[in-house]
Amino acid sequence: MAAPTSDGKRKRVDVDLTDDDHAAKHARPSPAPPTSSRAPISRTSSYNAVARSNDLSGSTHSHAERTAWLAAPDEDEEDVDEILGSTQDNTGEGTDQLQHYGDVETKIVGCQYYRGFASPGEVILIRREPGNPYDSNAIRIDNVGQTQIGHIPRRMAEKLAQYIDNRWAHVEGKLAGSVGQFDCPIRVAMYGPDPASDEGQRLIAKMKADRLPIRALQEAERAEKQREKDRQAAAKAREREAKRRRAEALRAASGGKGGRGVTNASSQYANQSTPDGDSTPPVMDDILEASQRFNPREASQTAEQLGANEAALKDMPMATQPNGIRTKMLPYQLQALHWLLQQESPPTPGAADSEAVQLWRQHDTKQGAYTNLATNYSAQGAPPLASGGILADDMGLGKTLEMISLLLAGTAADDSTSTTLIVAPLSVMSNWSNQIKRHIKQSHALRVYTYHGAGRVSMKATDFAEYDVVITTYGTLASDYMPSKGKKPVSELRANGLYSMNWRRIILDEGHTVRNPQSKGAAAVTAVKAKSRWVLTGTPIINSLRDLYSLLRFIGISGGLETLEVFNSVLVRPLKNGSPEASVLLRAIMIAFTLRRKKEMNFINLDLPPLEEYKHMVDLTAKERERYEAFTKEAQGMLQRFQKAEAGKSQAYQSLLEILLRMRQCCNHWQLCPERVQSVMKQLEEQGIVTLNEETKKGLQDLLQLNIESQEDCAICLETLHDPKITLCGHSFGNECISKVIETQHKCPMCRAVLEDESSLVSPANDCGDDLKDSTMDLNASSSKLESMMSILGATKEKKEKTIIFSQWTRFLDIVEARLHRDGYKYCRIDGTMSAQKRDAALHALENDSGTTVMLASLGVCAVGLNLTAANQIVLSDSWWAPAIEDQAVDRVHRLGQTRACRVFRLVAEKTIEDQVLTIQQEKRKLMRLAFGEKSGKRDQVKQGRLADIQRLLNTGA
Repeated sequence: MAAPTSDGKRKRVDVDLTDDDHAAKHARPSPAPPTSSRAPISRTSSYNAVARSNDLSGSTHSHAERTAWLAAPDEDEEDVDEILGSTQDNTGEGTDQLQHYGDVETKIVGCQYYRGFASPGEVILIRREPGNPYDSNAIRIDNVGQTQIGHIPRRMAEKLAQYIDNRWAHVEGKLAGSVGQFDCPIRVAMYGPDPASDEGQRLIAKMKADRLPIRALQEAERAEKQREKDRQAAAKAREREAKRRRAEALRAASGGKGGRGVTNASSQYANQSTPDGDSTPPVMDDILEASQRFNPREASQTAEQLGANEAALKDMPMATQPNGIRTKMLPYQLQALHWLLQQESPPTPGAADSEAVQLWRQHDTKQGAYTNLATNYSAQGAPPLASGGILADDMGLGKTLEMISLLLAGTAADDSTSTTLIVAPLSVMSNWSNQIKRHIKQSHALRVYTYHGAGRVSMKATDFAEYDVVITTYGTLASDYMPSKGKKPVSELRANGLYSMNWRRIILDEGHTVRNPQSKGAAAVTAVKAKSRWVLTGTPIINSLRDLYSLLRFIGISGGLETLEVFNSVLVRPLKNGSPEASVLLRAIMIAFTLRRKKEMNFINLDLPPLEEYKHMVDLTAKERERYEAFTKEAQGMLQRFQKAEAGKSQAYQSLLEILLRMRQCCNHWQLCPERVQSVMKQLEEQGIVTLNEETKKGLQDLLQLNIESQEDCAICLETLHDPKITLCGHSFGNECISKVIETQHKCPMCRAVLEDESSLVSPANDCGDDLKDSTMDLNASSSKLESMMSILGATKEKKEKTIIFSQWTRFLDIVEARLHRDGYKYCRIDGTMSAQKRDAALHALENDSGTTVMLASLGVCAVGLNLTAANQIVLSDSWWAPAIEDQAVDRVHRLGQTRACRVFRLVAEKTIEDQVLTIQQEKRKLMRLAFGEKSGKRDQVKQGRLADIQRLLNTGA
């Protein structure tokens, strides 16, 4: 290291900072303290190629192997979801799911060279230095501002280095006291995998041999035993309540008007055509009486309190409506405008006893210094505050209008540029230009330019500055971010393109598009230089709190929380462990950076008609029950084999998911249970690879859909499947990852099967392998669920009410369509196999043809981007674990513009996995609303969570 001489120059001073015994023998003049909590960081800084030796991975493959798989050149410049494996700082990736084993009390030595702030409880960063010339086991300690404090003593480093280097454990630390003249006490927390796993058992044995504490693990085990007792007691109580409700429902069903029940338990539909019988139309009162009132969002309402409460939101001040806005803005929209303006100009934090600003407050004793409440990190000088935030209002409340009003009201005279960049998905890009024209007076018209497409004109900053608004897509921005095959991302302003400009603000519409912090899209938007940064999304978290992290990092959160490692350490993991302090921190973050209002709030006063939701129980016939029970026994046996298996677990897990698929499909209709998946699984088991033909392609597509629905990870980059593909050997990957592996190795990274080229990959079908009509199906065959559906339609037929029937499977929609045709219903249909023109025609019929009373809709296609307010009744034919898509589908009907009372019927086959699925959904909604969401885990921990769900499913109704 270098030290200044008397003449101001620097000379080399060789000091071993890792040796505790020699810490006091060497000294150097102290460097100047940092001028702020962190040095100004370029928006691209977190994408520097930094190899973290303590990056923990739950994969069976080494970091070097995964890096090699991703080393091939980019083939798709506009792939927003592409994972930037070699250009992304992955520290902290996957660590949020690890379990606490114990704490090591040690210290930092060499602190005589550190002159920054250090407070007890402050979060620190632990970094390996294998290239340290004095000690190859050296472990450096930094503060969250990336400034070195010192090193861990040599002897302790020698012990801990092997855990870090071999990724046996993940380590995190906090200061345990004040910095002394030469050292500072710290507490190093050690985290590892599930202690019941083989890896966990080996880690426990190793820590005991090294005399490292595992007290936290022992305490957690005792607490878990108590929680298990409580869970069992609660489960028995729920079971008693469920029996009582079923008994009431059966009494209601058998005692309806005219003696007509709804479930028709005595009918044998499994292998019959539409039965003859009583032609008396069903009565809606009977159907409602036999259905259970059901509020799927009820479980999440208490967690909404993590944001600002309704009273506080109601009392927010209002801005004055800009003169140039033509549309009369509602009071809550003017409140939003006031909040937007305030967020763009946050005040410097005041005195220590005043309200914190973005988690920063003045230091208790040091004048001109500030402390971050989340990490307890302090530094001299005003902290870097984010200008912007996350506007997360419910769909239909007018987020677009609120942001358009900001365009007119939020330009200051001293702004160097007034141009706003709007980044949106391609499907809604044109909506922005249309809405700007619609809401702004002609006298105040904005100059709008759409920058998109392969043939777009090359533009410079001076060209963009001629416009008030530039609209582009995530794909175009990602292409400008890495325009060359050499994959050199933006590091400074360029001569032309979107990165040639310092924008007044950047607005991300549907901001959850870039929720994966490792994706090219996230890197691209974060690298844009802008004074203010905004995210618009109704679902800021879909899978996990890491989604929220990606958005917070984009808008400019500071104090260490912009680092995933620290974010996991102080928020995600403590929150998952039930920490009250973490809940308070999460609420503080939500209030500081997010505005979320729900249309159910009284002060919003949208005057929406009521929405009633029912769980409509369907009793399977004897033959349907026989088929279902056979699948249940098969699934239970497969689950046991999976849990006992030491090898071949991947294949067994696929088989288990495949059986669950057939169980779910059997609940809808026995004909939805094809043998093609079973045939593919058998071929994979015998040969390791399948011969591709039309039938095996469908089977592979079904397998791929299972992995997509179950939110499986790509085995290469360890992220949720992105642009998913399945190989002929039955393994699922993200397209970008597996394409590079095939190009360089021509082998499957999981089983080493030969994959010649991309013809060895199969893409997803539009709807679970349903690209083509199944010619073997008898479209006249009925089922219990179909009959219940027709009863609901019959009860509203004369009232001319319009109904949307949602299903995940187009083959089931085929059967329903045939029945509607036979019964004389006029209907329309939207699914993933249809062209845009046909979809538009279907929407037009629903909205404008009074005779069209039913729309058949694929759940995945209709959950986003459509206005279905012409209907007021919804039938959800089937359900699965992730509830967000169902909620979005319902919101397409019950939204601004709806004038009639709405009903939702969830058809649930009694004593099957479907009944338990609703309980799992409610739990996931509650976790989601804990600051809008938390998914059960990553990597191996994710699968353990899913297995727990599967066990619950298979233990119900069996």
